[in-house]
Amino acid sequence: MSSTVGNILKLSIFGESHSPAIGCVLDGLPAGIPVDMRALQAFLERRAPGRSRIATPRREADAPEILSGLHGGVTDGAPFAALIRNANTRSGDYDGLRSVPRPGHADYPARVRFGNWHDVAGGGHFSGRLTAPLCVAGGIALQALERADVTIAAHIASLGPAGIADEGLSELELDEAQIARLRTRPFPTISADAGSQMTQAILDAREAGDSIGGVIECAAYGVPAGVGDPMFDGMENRIARLAFGVPAVKGVDFGAGFAVAYLTGSENNDPYRFENGVVRTETNNAGGILGGITTGMPLIWQMAVKPTPSIARAQRSVNLDTGEDAELVVRGRHDPSIVPRAVPVAEAVCALALLDALLEAGRYPAPRPRPRRA
Repeated sequence: MSSTVGNILKLSIFGESHSPAIGCVLDGLPAGIPVDMRALQAFLERRAPGRSRIATPRREADAPEILSGLHGGVTDGAPFAALIRNANTRSGDYDGLRSVPRPGHADYPARVRFGNWHDVAGGGHFSGRLTAPLCVAGGIALQALERADVTIAAHIASLGPAGIADEGLSELELDEAQIARLRTRPFPTISADAGSQMTQAILDAREAGDSIGGVIECAAYGVPAGVGDPMFDGMENRIARLAFGVPAVKGVDFGAGFAVAYLTGSENNDPYRFENGVVRTETNNAGGILGGITTGMPLIWQMAVKPTPSIARAQRSVNLDTGEDAELVVRGRHDPSIVPRAVPVAEAVCALALLDALLEAGRYPAPRPRPRRA
């Protein structure tokens, strides 16, 4: 089982949903980066459970304990290590899932893969709970990218079977007013009306004992041209590799994505022009990436998040111990939609991939020397 990713910036995730703690190790993080712990905690609380009426009632503090890598609030060049204690667990709710697996969840293939030795409580190492340490590492990467003048933001682009749609992020340049609206709303949409409709759709799904999924759009502004590689280490590959580490993600696309299949070449190609001596494009169907390498335009991508598989409705399953068909009623505390809490996860994924690529390309600012004492 590999839970490590990255070329220069190597991230390892450890723990399980109901283990005593979960955490991360981030190796290759440059020294000299100031870390605002209040800002990091605020970022983590956007993902944390139990913070709103549309999320699971399981409430965790999600306050990271920093074990190494920070000295005086500044990265010191050593591996950054942090853990988050699990406190509000109810493992008994999951006892029967070893025998009767949840449709849509990893219970059955995990049993086959690991000979039934895997942890089923809360989903074990397959749980979305592991996105908490991912966001610790990603939150550090986001602050590191601020030194490189890179801004990353994500929102819910569409939600549910009705496809409730939000206003799209600007694809040609940073729109500070748009980002400000997004970051001041309690629900992660640019449009307040779209947020209200999505909130109601999630509440309706909960009332029906069901769940809904959606699409998250993420944009990175200020990314320089020429970062990334062709073939297997392109920027799309790097982002997708991390995004598919999130259990609920079933699809990733960039720019116009699958819509390019329905365009002609003249429609899909982004025309070039000079703007104040800098090469720009008039459209951004490429999502800021060509040949795996950044173009200097905003990097735009989306990830599709499936409906939560643990629902209150009875579902058809099988009893793997008796060899008979079975009916399953899932117990426990679950989100009627994990899409809102996955928005900061998309930002964390994007930040980690970009910081790794910038470091590998030698395009990340060198650390400032520590001031001498008077």
